[in-house]
Amino acid sequence: MTNLDKEEAYYRLVVLLAAAFIAVIIIIFASMFTVPLTETSTELRAADILFDRSAPVYPFTIQNLMWLLFFLCGGEIWVRWHRATQELAQLSRGLMSDDDTALYRSKDLVPVYQAIIADSTGSQFYLQRLIKRIITQFQITRSSEQANNLMNSSLELMQHEVDLKYTMARYLVWLIPTLGFIGTVVGIALALSSAGDMPDISDSAAIKTWVALITIKLGVAFNTTLVALIMSAVLVFGMNVAQGREEKALNQVGQYCLDRLVNRLIVAD
Repeated sequence: MTNLDKEEAYYRLVVLLAAAFIAVIIIIFASMFTVPLTETSTELRAADILFDRSAPVYPFTIQNLMWLLFFLCGGEIWVRWHRATQELAQLSRGLMSDDDTALYRSKDLVPVYQAIIADSTGSQFYLQRLIKRIITQFQITRSSEQANNLMNSSLELMQHEVDLKYTMARYLVWLIPTLGFIGTVVGIALALSSAGDMPDISDSAAIKTWVALITIKLGVAFNTTLVALIMSAVLVFGMNVAQGREEKALNQVGQYCLDRLVNRLIVAD
């Protein structure tokens, strides 16, 4: 594992712990400032929709698990956004000259290569990795065409690398609505199980209360899926924005290397 990978792993751990802490704090506040409904209550509250506050097993509810996963996924997306910002920042380090008239012979590239190697952490960013590969290829083959082919192949591999880094986020985005559907099924099952306690049909007031109770339980059950879908929609938006930023960084790295390095290589001593 490289120094950059270790740094990112540590940063991810801190962010995910902070995300889990936020989720727990929200659940605790929901517990402190709301109370469970009585069995005969026909009131539909946001606390029951969002946290299933009146469940007998609270706080161990599907909704609370969804909130925990929501913040963990949000933390993972934040880590990817942070890494994309770091990648973009490398473009302003001036690793290659911005002089349009500058040309590079083989020996001119040695100081650039040595400077990148000396930076043990920075050398693991996409820009530095790509510059190292291009320089190495050019030093071996003395061919700018071969260097360009290597750059294109490397960019494809790096694009795949970016995509792989969103595997966990994509899984969590899928898992949350799945849990919402499970919560709905469980809620419907519990609501239907209480349907067997039907009062005497001649007691109209009791019948109204019984129907209202079943309706409330079904409402909470269906709203579990609604909350899960909203969470998933928010996370998908955030994930696409973060991944777009990383892909933008990689695209700019490719353009940078093409304009400032590959197109300026000359075979001369």
